[in-house]
Amino acid sequence: MANVQSESPSQFQSHAPEMLASHPRRSSVDGGALLQCVQACFDCAQACYACADACLGESDTKQLIRCIRLDLDCADICEATGKILSRQTAFEPIIANAMLKACAIACATCAEECEKHAKHMEHCRVCADACRRCQESCERLANQKASA
Repeated sequence: MANVQSESPSQFQSHAPEMLASHPRRSSVDGGALLQCVQACFDCAQACYACADACLGESDTKQLIRCIRLDLDCADICEATGKILSRQTAFEPIIANAMLKACAIACATCAEECEKHAKHMEHCRVCADACRRCQESCERLANQKASA
């Protein structure tokens, strides 16, 4: 297993807050909720890609085929959602809302599968946690858009 130490927040800082704040067009939703969702989407995508790779490194990959597939699908959907939400010029709420709903569904489905393996595989536990956080963030933003 790789010896990975997380960097302190002062060493790495996302540019997402600055980019969203400096955009000449203002979002129709709460900027904090939007930022949290964008960051959760990209974080979840990374966790899912890494989980799929870790599953491929396990000794019995046959039992993990569905997990790997859902990891990769979820990662792609999360990445696309984060990208679409980052674009504020000529923002299309219908597309954003559809992506938020799809992302929440993908995250819930992936989390359910990863939770089945979480007791024996730490990477699946971490991935399930990232998926649940992203799911909640997408649902919260979609609900805010629906009530706006």
